[in-house]
Amino acid sequence: MTDIRKDSVSFHLIDESEAGQRIDNYLTRQLKGVPKSHVYRILRSGEVRVNKGRIDASYRLNAGDEVRLPPVRVAVREEKFVPAGHFPVVYEDEALLVIDKPSGVAVHGGSGVSFGVIEQLRKARPEARYLELVHRLDRDTSGLLMIAKKRSALVKLHEMIRNDVPQKRYFALGLGAWPQAERHVKLPLHKWDTPNGEKRVRVEEGGQYAHTIFSIEERFADFTLVEAWLKTGRTHQIRVHMQAMGCPIAGDERYGDFTANRDLTRHGLKRMFLHAHNLKLPHPLSGEPLDLEAPLPPELMTFIELLRKENAI
Repeated sequence: MTDIRKDSVSFHLIDESEAGQRIDNYLTRQLKGVPKSHVYRILRSGEVRVNKGRIDASYRLNAGDEVRLPPVRVAVREEKFVPAGHFPVVYEDEALLVIDKPSGVAVHGGSGVSFGVIEQLRKARPEARYLELVHRLDRDTSGLLMIAKKRSALVKLHEMIRNDVPQKRYFALGLGAWPQAERHVKLPLHKWDTPNGEKRVRVEEGGQYAHTIFSIEERFADFTLVEAWLKTGRTHQIRVHMQAMGCPIAGDERYGDFTANRDLTRHGLKRMFLHAHNLKLPHPLSGEPLDLEAPLPPELMTFIELLRKENAI
């Protein structure tokens, strides 16, 4: 890591995509490598100015504002190699991008992962002024993933998610028989960290409210294909709810049946059988209803066909 001194004052004109955010958040993004303590220091001292006037950290930017940034010392990290990523596009316009994320790809870098979908998309689209994740999918989960192309779209989508507006449905293959044709599972979830820093979730009284609606798509001798409709969006919600119901997801290395998973690998299932296949929501800017689909990927469809043949024998 090296320190680079930006010796000259710079001026930035705020456009519509940047309007509405707090000045402290804007500075944190603009001055990557500058400690937050220093960001607040230059705000308090009046070195940062908007339209030639002093402002405090809570000031919200407006389109057309001129922001004056003082000289700062920026810590610059050596950039890690990020390959450009091209993913199947399910929907795209000027505000929203929805892709079909493959299994095995993290949505962002961190926790031992150098890069993820968002970093690869930014590399592949250098002309894009704004690309931000709207929500997350687990690394081993495939399916529909939303990326905002405008800040106004991101803000609206986050508001919709807080109000449980988007309808997100997943296909999951459970080990064993699901107890009934349709079931509302409302088990509270508690998130905790293992000694080595891994995120884990368990059913625990006093945990966060979590609600999943399960319906049976197809029964097999030793498995049940279900559709899971998320009514809340907690970490690992479907995985832990299925584990708690005695029907863990096939191939789930964290909450599944480890002995059965080894056997499934030998039979061709080398990933977790969880896929975000349907997404319904109003468009964040126009309000137009969106109903998006991502079919089961070939490796999961192949395994289902294998189970169907075994059932027919």
